[in-house]
Parts: sequence; C-alpha cells; structure tokens
Amino acid sequence: MAWFLAKTDPQTYSIEQLKADGRTVWDGVANPQAAGFIRSMKKGDKVFIYHSGGESAIVGLAKVDSAPRTGAAAPKSWVADFRFLGMIEPPIRLSEIKSSGLFNDWLLVRQGRLSTMPVPDEFVDWVRARYPRLKL
Repeated sequence: MAWFLAKTDPQTYSIEQLKADGRTVWDGVANPQAAGFIRSMKKGDKVFIYHSGGESAIVGLAKVDSAPRTGAAAPKSWVADFRFLGMIEPPIRLSEIKSSGLFNDWLLVRQGRLSTMPVPDEFVDWVRARYPRLKL
C-alpha cells in the first residue's frame, strides 16, 4: 500500500464535503506531473487530504476506492474514486511539517503548488508517532 497527498481548496471541495458524500471522484487535476501520480494510485492506497489556501494543513484521510482512469472532461487527466476514512484533528499544518526540518526533500515542501503527490514513508511514521490515536 502506498500513501499519497491530495490538495483541495476547501471552498471548492472540503474534507467536510467528502465526509458528507462518503465517496467522490477526485478530478480537476490539470498538472501532468500530478495527473501522473493519480495514474500510479492503486485501489486500497491511502490519501492524506490537504486543504490549501489559508489553512494549509492536512485535515483528513481517504482511501483510493477505484482503479485510476482517464478523466472524461480532459483526456490527458486522470481521476480516481476516493472514500472518506476520517478527520485529522488537530490538522497537521504545513508550518509544522516545514519546521520539523525532516521533510525538506518532499514535494509538499519543495514544489508547493503541486496538487497530488506521493508521501514518503518517513512522513507516515512521523504522523503515527505524533498522532498515535489516528488509525493509519
């Protein structure tokens, strides 16, 4: 099982909306690199959901619930179904991730505008250690 991070603008589609929906098609990714990461997802992989904009924090967890497929609206894009798994409270702020100094090579820190990316195993271990009540 692999881990990914997917960003969303909470005014467009929030973790609260994913919780209410239970499941959604994760689409709207135009960047070829980010679309490539969606293409590499497998059913059962886990996803940290990140609110971009003012909040800049990991706010929830989802699971990839389908095989990726080409997007209907844009043939060069890729989409996958995500199923809500839970909220992360308190959210894991980008400032906390950066100030740790442990993840300077991660795309989240290096390439901040990228909307979808893999998550390093070391980050998952760091989250487990800092948030032991989370069911990762």
